[in-house]
Amino acid sequence: MDDLNRFAHDLPAKDPRITVRRAGPPDPAGTCVVYWMQRAQRGVDNPALDVAVEAANELGRPVVVFFAPVPFYPHANLRHYRFLAEGISDIAESLKRRGIGFVLRRFPEHSLVKFCEQVKPSLVVGDENPMREPESWRRKAARKLNLPFWTVDADVIVPSILLEKAQYAAHIIRPRLQAQLGRFLVPPKNARARVPWKKPEGLSSLDPKFDITRGWPLDTSVGPVASFRGGTNEALRLLQHFIEHGLSTYGTNRNRPECDGTSRLSPYLHFGHIGPLTVALAAQGADVPKDDKDAFLNQIITWRELAVNLVRFNPNYDSFDCAEPWAHRTLATHSRDERPVLYSESQLENAETHDRLWNAAQRQMVTTGWMHNYLRMYWAKKILEWSPSPAQAFEIAVRMNDKYEMDGRDPNGYAGIAWSIVGKFDRPWFERPIFGQIRYMSGASTGKKFNSKAYIQQNLFQ
Repeated sequence: MDDLNRFAHDLPAKDPRITVRRAGPPDPAGTCVVYWMQRAQRGVDNPALDVAVEAANELGRPVVVFFAPVPFYPHANLRHYRFLAEGISDIAESLKRRGIGFVLRRFPEHSLVKFCEQVKPSLVVGDENPMREPESWRRKAARKLNLPFWTVDADVIVPSILLEKAQYAAHIIRPRLQAQLGRFLVPPKNARARVPWKKPEGLSSLDPKFDITRGWPLDTSVGPVASFRGGTNEALRLLQHFIEHGLSTYGTNRNRPECDGTSRLSPYLHFGHIGPLTVALAAQGADVPKDDKDAFLNQIITWRELAVNLVRFNPNYDSFDCAEPWAHRTLATHSRDERPVLYSESQLENAETHDRLWNAAQRQMVTTGWMHNYLRMYWAKKILEWSPSPAQAFEIAVRMNDKYEMDGRDPNGYAGIAWSIVGKFDRPWFERPIFGQIRYMSGASTGKKFNSKAYIQQNLFQ
């Protein structure tokens, strides 16, 4: 028992990615280590899975992954669930190569507690997700499980806990992240399980190719898209293509929506089909100009982890209330400014505005499930300009982002909307009607920075 107590203390103590949700030594009578997969939906470059394997190897136990999607994830629809489902076969294949078991279930047979009662593990490991609903699920699991439960920060490169509190700008968080990269920006272990998993007789598990959405009462008003296919293999293919053909011009092309100089990996990062470590290491090792490499690493590390920090430390991350005091003051001062035009949410959703550039961006999002990041800023700022109040603008932007974007319901999306509408992570700018001191973007100036006519034409009939 002393050895188990020492193990339960030493591994979390040396790894800041681990949060002990339910303390105690592993059950010596346990038959395995369970990894409860949710956000990090991949079998490689998965720090949470690596912790489970390390723990199992120390305990001389096999590892089994329990993955059980549910149809009631907030604001998710058929578009999102189809993408998730497309990644399941890749998960199963990569786990098999590592000697790790895989049990796939779905609602209503999704209970982690019941699964643990069936397989009787020594320890349960999960991945972290700072969004309020998934975080509540982890807290509930910690209360109900009668054995040790750890969660691992698998969605960032630098563990969020090391930043300790909310970070207020990219230039503040950047040096703090950079100081930790030598420790954490290293190749993942991807260790094999020393003890192979043998599925107990009678333990139910769906075939990885089974359509998990079958019979679910999902929102089908937003259908799947042909522009993205889920899965780790597809994510790795896109990453390789970007490294070979896009990274060398990223610094100049990333803000040119008509030529699409981005990686298009955000949906795969959101669903956990690829890890940020894999992406950053590939970019770091690429033979491309330093300026282009640094520009991309700044996005995948600094800005992405700043967004995660927002969600972790600000409970109002998806509402107008996340604004800093200066933004609240300036928007309140201009709350009664006359709006030159007001559009209903339905008109916005159907791209029925006078602004051809904005309409093209909206059509791209609705039809393809993705909008170029440069235009996301313009898109959200115009919603502020065309809505009765900043609070309503924020709500509309969040609803449409979460409904149509493949990477909706994500820290990056909320941080982008907050930057655009309430100046989050930005500074006060010159005073102007409606916006106050919030940074302004006009159609004329925005459209001159790239070939807006080509972009509009590309999305004219979407």
